[in-house]
Amino acid sequence: MVESIKELDLKFRETFGLKEVDLKTYSPLTLAYIGDAVYEMVIRSLVVEQGNAPVNKLHKRSSRLAKAKTQAEAAVKLLEVFTEEEMAVYKRGRNTRSHTMAKNADMMDYRMATGFEAVMGYLHLKQDYGRIIELIQLGIGDRLGE
Repeated sequence: MVESIKELDLKFRETFGLKEVDLKTYSPLTLAYIGDAVYEMVIRSLVVEQGNAPVNKLHKRSSRLAKAKTQAEAAVKLLEVFTEEEMAVYKRGRNTRSHTMAKNADMMDYRMATGFEAVMGYLHLKQDYGRIIELIQLGIGDRLGE
């Protein structure tokens, strides 16, 4: 039985033959790529934990919280609480030019959401899950019941 995140990470790395990589070597878009999945997983888990419902309703609830505009609004709230390190990752993600853009999002929201996702990805790769939960609570906690 796995007793901790560190043990799970070690098992994961051993099983798949992965080596540790310096997080500073990851591009902001790579951090945002994994951060999008991490954030989506947390949101879907929160929505499902609110009670069983048809998948269509679950999707609508999750989509409302995972869209670029909501992430951008969360980022604005978090600017004051980001650590220096998180702020640097956020700015790198926000300022990176992407060749794609989300449907139904303006450019500023999309860029801010990319910065937010980069922070989520960075914290995931750093295995700082407590901080991920803290930031999501501060960023969107008041919107969970909507």
